[in-house]
Amino acid sequence: MKRHKHLFEQVCSFENLHAAAYAAMRGKRGKVPAAWFFANLEEELVALHTELLEGTCRHGGYHYFRIYEPKERLVAAADFRDRVVHHAVVRVVEPLFEKRLFPPSDPPPESKIPLSN
Repeated sequence: MKRHKHLFEQVCSFENLHAAAYAAMRGKRGKVPAAWFFANLEEELVALHTELLEGTCRHGGYHYFRIYEPKERLVAAADFRDRVVHHAVVRVVEPLFEKRLFPPSDPPPESKIPLSN
C-alpha cells in the first residue's frame, strides 16, 4: 500500500480552503451562514487555517431538521464553517481513493474484441 505524505498540510493550505469555501457555497447562496462567511471570507479562512495548523479547530455541532419527501427523515447538517473543512478534506483525499478504488481500465486486446457480422 502506498503512503502519501503531507496530506494535512495540503488540507490546511489557504488555496485549498479557498476552493473548499466556494464548493461548500454551492446550493447555499441564499442562506445566512454562507453569506456571513463570505462577507468575512479572508478573515474566516485565515482563522480556519491557523486553527487547523495549531490543532485548536473544534467541530461546531449539527443543526437537525426533518424532511418529508419522499418519506420522513431526520437530517443532521453541519455548520457552514465545518462544511468548508469537510470539502477541504475531500478535495485532497478523494483523488487518492479514486485512483485506488477505480483503476483505469485498459481496452481489451484486439484479439478479444468480438467480430460483428
